[in-house]
Parts: sequence; C-alpha cells; structure tokens
Amino acid sequence: MLVADDQPHILEAIELLLKPQGIAVDCVRSPRLLMEALGERDYDVLLIDLNYTRDTTSGQEGLELLARIQEHDSRLPVIVMTAWGNIDLAVESMKRGARDFLQKPWENERLLAMVRVHAELRQALRRARNLELENRLLRGDGMPEFVAGAPAMQAVLELIEQVGPSEANVLITGEHGTGKEIVAKLLHASSPRSKMALVALNAGGLSEGTFESEIFGHVKGAFTDARTDRVGRFELANGGTLFLDEIANVPMRQQAKLLRVLETGELERVGSSQTRRVDVRVLSATNAQLHEEAKAGNFREDLLFRLNTVEIHLPALRDRRGDIAPLAEHFLGRNRTRYRKQVMGFSSAAMRIMMEYGWPGNVRELEHAVERAVLLCRGDEIEPSNLAIASGPPAPQMLEEMSIDEMESALIRKVLRRCDGNISQASESLGLSRAALYRRIEKYGI
Repeated sequence: MLVADDQPHILEAIELLLKPQGIAVDCVRSPRLLMEALGERDYDVLLIDLNYTRDTTSGQEGLELLARIQEHDSRLPVIVMTAWGNIDLAVESMKRGARDFLQKPWENERLLAMVRVHAELRQALRRARNLELENRLLRGDGMPEFVAGAPAMQAVLELIEQVGPSEANVLITGEHGTGKEIVAKLLHASSPRSKMALVALNAGGLSEGTFESEIFGHVKGAFTDARTDRVGRFELANGGTLFLDEIANVPMRQQAKLLRVLETGELERVGSSQTRRVDVRVLSATNAQLHEEAKAGNFREDLLFRLNTVEIHLPALRDRRGDIAPLAEHFLGRNRTRYRKQVMGFSSAAMRIMMEYGWPGNVRELEHAVERAVLLCRGDEIEPSNLAIASGPPAPQMLEEMSIDEMESALIRKVLRRCDGNISQASESLGLSRAALYRRIEKYGI
C-alpha cells in the first residue's frame, strides 16, 4: 500500500502497525511525491491525509489530490484520513471517489480491517480482469487478429498488455500500413470500455470546414446544409473509445478545440450553446514525427502531451522479417476461404522473394499482394509470378494503356516509395495538401 501524510510520526506509526501484518508499505510526505510513486509502481490500496499544510484544516488539498488519483486510476481504492474529520468532509470525499474515511486518532483494528478489505477486493478484481482478458484472447472474443512473433514486436505486445486495461490516452506511431488501427482495436478490446463503442475517424481526411461538424456534431440550421441535428464522433464514442487516425493533419485552429474537449470532457455542437459532457478514451495514430512537428510549430505541444500519455511505436515490416511468413500464411488462409480457392501454400521461390522484398507499404502491402496472388493462382501453390514482386514493385503498364486514375495511382505509389512512405515529403513532391493525398491513398487502396 501507499501512505501519504506530511507528519513523519504518522507515517512511522502506520508502518509499525502494518508491516508486522505482512503488508508492504511505501510512505510519501506530499501529493507530488504520491503521484510520482503511482507512476512507478502498482498499489493495492492508498491511505491519504486530507491536509498537507499545517495551517490548513479545510481538507481541500486532499480533495484535489483525490481527483488526480481518480484521473490516474479510478479503480484504485483510496482511504482518506484527517484529524479534522466531519460528516460533510467525509461525504465530499466519498463523492469524489474515496472508498472509506478514517479519522485521526484511529483505532488500529479498524484501520487494519479497512486496508485488508480494500486490498483483497483490488487483488480479486485484478485477477478477474486478467482471467477475463486471457479467456477472451484464447476464444478470440472481441479481439482482432494480430500476428506479432518477431523480437521487434515484443515491446509492442508488452505495452498493449500494460496499457490496454487503463484509461490512458495512447498515441500509436509508425509508417503507413504497419497496423496502427489493429493496435487501437486491441487496446479497446482489452479495456473496461470494450462493451461500448470504438468509433474511428480519419482526422487527416477531413477538410477544415467539415472537421467540427464531424467530430463535435451540429444542430439543425447551424449552416446552409445542416437540415437536421447531427451527433459528432465524440458523442458517438461516449463511454467508449475514439480512434483518431492521422492526427498530425488536424488543422491548427481545430487543435485548440480538440484540446479543450480532452481537458474538460465538455463540447458544444456547431451552432449550439448547450454544453454536453462526454467520457471518452482517445487513441490516436500518425506516421509523422509529432515531436518534431510540435517543435516546428505545426502541432500544439499541449495537445501532444494530452494525446501521448503512452506512445506505442510499430516497427516497419522490414524490421520484423520474422513475421513475414506467418503474416503471409494468415492472409492466405483468410483469402482462400473468402474466394473459395484451393491454394494450399507458397512455393519456396515465392516465400524467398517475399522474405527479400522491402515491403515499402508494410503489412498492408503484404496483405494486398497475397490477396492478389490467391486470385491469380491457378495451381495449389502461389508462385513468384502470382505475387508480382519478383523484381521489386509491380511493373507499370504502358501509359497509353492506363486510365487517368491508374496513372495517378501509379504516380502516388512511385513517389511514396521514393519518399520512404513520408506523407509530408510525398505531398510536397506531388503538389498536394496532406489531406488531399490521404484522400487519394484511401481512394486507391494504397
């Protein structure tokens, strides 16, 4: 357990009482040190004083600390104690999330009973959550398929396991096609919010004019085409999770409005003055270097801090080559069923080519390559000719044989390969805005 009190003799007395009972006790003397300790270790129960300044008896410091603890982990049992106890303060503490109230000087047996009851309940709930997650993983209930056996992916799996059950906002980074949306689904599925909605939005594909309406909603008559009320993505995700893909492309003017919702949990629909409260966990994703973008003034640093309580970086497929063969087999099995084909595997030559190829489009490119190969395969094994990657990326068609869309798609693919998947560089080379490039990437399934 963790105990916070500004008086050393109180901390010493609690240690002397609890340690002989087999209870490990950490002690701190300020709210700041308590929050630092929570960031370093997982506790079963907290015992906190409500006053940390000797001339203060209001309990306000403790109530504020209690609110911060709730933000960190609302399930963590907290017992509050004060020498200036009264019924109003006890009620207020309970309203703000405290599980129990103890007045100094305490009765040893009462304190021991409180600690044991709340710690045992915390441990039981943790075991139940872990068992539930394990069972769901074994059954596949609500869990997206995720192939990640390569050493480079172990840190990713550990972070998902640690962060998934929390309320922390997570920033998922990595190149296009590395599986950021799959990670978002895993985080949601392993969280207490899993029975509520996971709402996804490609923030990079929205124009500045439609951003507010999409994310906050609008009321009838808010603008020319607003013929009915519209619920925004935040309200749709209320109680659940909102996944904001390509977060780096949110316009600067809209970033301030997004930050306000993350800080306060409050929003107004476009055209309305009515404030609505939402309870949403936000997962976001980007292939951009957001820290560099923030330094350059292209992204708000305070918003970045709100989004990346934890950052999960997904390595490129070329950096996890041990996953190429399992992923290819996984996609083969799925498409064999989908297209009712009797394709049983890959020839050794086809597998060698896949292992040697650079996969600039990462897992998404591999998925599309295997799907195309299943469709084109005439035998029971996929050959190099079916993959169309024998000598690097697929050979282009002659210009006169291509439609405008095919030419545009080929050009975008070529520029993306040349820029190593960097959207900022590619959009500049093509003379397009990042949002316009994202729309074309989605249109052509790149």
